[in-house]
Amino acid sequence: MRILLAGASGVFGRVLTPALIDAAAGHEVVGITRTPDGVRVIEGMGAGAVVADVLDRDGLLAAVRGHRFDAVISQLTALKKPPMRNKDMDLTNTLRTAGTENLMAAAKATGAHRFLTQSMIFGYGYGDLGADPITEDAFFGPSPRKTFARHGDAMLRNEQIAFSEPGIDGIALRYGLFYGAQATYAYVDFLQAGKLPVVKAGTNSFIHLADAASATVAALEHGKGGEAYNVVDDTPTQFANVALEVAKAFETKTPRTVPAWMTKPMPYLNCFITGRWVISNAKAKEQLGWQPQYPSFHEGVKADAKAAGK
Repeated sequence: MRILLAGASGVFGRVLTPALIDAAAGHEVVGITRTPDGVRVIEGMGAGAVVADVLDRDGLLAAVRGHRFDAVISQLTALKKPPMRNKDMDLTNTLRTAGTENLMAAAKATGAHRFLTQSMIFGYGYGDLGADPITEDAFFGPSPRKTFARHGDAMLRNEQIAFSEPGIDGIALRYGLFYGAQATYAYVDFLQAGKLPVVKAGTNSFIHLADAASATVAALEHGKGGEAYNVVDDTPTQFANVALEVAKAFETKTPRTVPAWMTKPMPYLNCFITGRWVISNAKAKEQLGWQPQYPSFHEGVKADAKAAGK
């Protein structure tokens, strides 16, 4: 397939783009970027590039005029570092709404028949969601916790746009917390600087970027239009366990353990550290024929450390 990829030069895009190009079907990728540096990154991965701002609909449509694509994939975020406060998600929320609308317009203009969008497990809610594995049939949308509601509303709107266009098979990928490659190295930097204290509480569902990429390729090739898929590994765990594993594998400073109340001035951080998201990946395994290469953070962090020469 010929694919238009938004977010190709981002942390995940730098893993996903080679995975799409190297897939057995040999997909062709054209990435969207706003900057000359982004063009160099994208072209360095063997993909083509168009220069446009996805929040500028007219400019985006002008940039893709004359192109034909089979699929459009959105991996849009504005997160340069882990979000700490609710306001840190505001631009990403705009990308998930207005940005997705503009990308769907580009999909229609270029003849695409598939549309994949990045969603997240936090659309199921914020806080303690219980011990039972959450499937794609669970509630997804604005959280009952008012301070977090706008994030869930943006994720829901993102998926609604993906599913809205007749003749275009829309698929939502509800990823867990990313680690792996540059995401892991970001943890390393925070740990080494002593800026990543850990709270031994909560449970989250994680996914290595390499496994997120392979699931995205599988969804592109085998996913059913109108469906959402959870993309997580097999081993929900505390965020603290992942941070401690990274610290050990990369020989950084050992993070200090702090009580949960100390993170309350950073409500978004506090929520995803102390909340509980036990997410099922059974649907992705069954319908996409996908299996995570790294079923837990133990294998994933070990692979990252080996790649870094540790």
